[in-house]
Amino acid sequence: MLKGNQVLVTGAGGFIASHLVERLVTDGATVRAFVRYNSRGDAGLLRMLPREVFSEVTVIAGDLRDSEAVRAAMTDVDTVFHLGALIAIPYSYLHPREVVDTNVMGTLNVLMAARDLGIQRVVHTSTSEVFGTAQYVPIDEDHPLQGQSPYSASKIGADKIAESFYCAFDLPVVTVRPFNTYGPRQSARAVIPTIITQALARDEVHLGSLEPSRDFTFVLDTVDGFIRAAQAENVLGEEINLGNSATISIGDLCAKIFKILGKSPRIVTESQRMRPEKSEVLRLHASNKKAKEKIGWEPQVSLDEGLRSTIEWISEHLDLYKPDQYTV
Repeated sequence: MLKGNQVLVTGAGGFIASHLVERLVTDGATVRAFVRYNSRGDAGLLRMLPREVFSEVTVIAGDLRDSEAVRAAMTDVDTVFHLGALIAIPYSYLHPREVVDTNVMGTLNVLMAARDLGIQRVVHTSTSEVFGTAQYVPIDEDHPLQGQSPYSASKIGADKIAESFYCAFDLPVVTVRPFNTYGPRQSARAVIPTIITQALARDEVHLGSLEPSRDFTFVLDTVDGFIRAAQAENVLGEEINLGNSATISIGDLCAKIFKILGKSPRIVTESQRMRPEKSEVLRLHASNKKAKEKIGWEPQVSLDEGLRSTIEWISEHLDLYKPDQYTV
């Protein structure tokens, strides 16, 4: 149990991380939340936490690229959950240098501070995007890595630096690799909120390619995987997939969402939403066998159940979204 642990979550204002912070506080951990500084003092999605949960969180503003800020935030911490990253793939096409600098050098700063401060465990966050289009399915942890976007390349680099710190310095790090996580609070940068918000607000849904298939995991299941990875024995130096071991095309996903909503909007394919041909990841389908064996994890929430929860939350917070705007 992490009850009583001093815990730091980087990227805490993000989608998965905000749910992780909430779970950690509920479990009795003492939580520091490292968020990217802005002049508004905006803590990101942490502001959506219940007041009694948020009041227990110490918010620290800084930048992963600032090694001194990272080290200060990690001082006297037992466990670090490193989720901080620039994650939007279209953004990585526009600003590859910023993405690489944040994701690679930011991770290096976390690992160096963890080594020097004697952190008990670092849970490093990867992504299924590092695999690129599946060469075989289901995708296990031994699948080749393919940098099909600047974002995925930056995460491959970060993962390998984490691996090197385990090998070279015995740093107690474990890498978790979520596949496509979805759920309440997710931004319209991701495909499920994009479909839902447009279908709720208008008669057309504008998307990129409908052919790619993805392996979707509900956010509370993903968070449970993080918690288990932080506590399990015999996982240091390991990489662990967190996925449903199921796949659905974007076109079929649309049909499922429309059926739940009781709507039948027209789908419009837009070229600006398409990835470059060689950069499109056509198929992601996880093997979660290792997660079951190593950390006792498997998803509990079905896609239909998770979509209903997500639709309910987005319907109640539609004012937070801009359905007519393509979010990069």
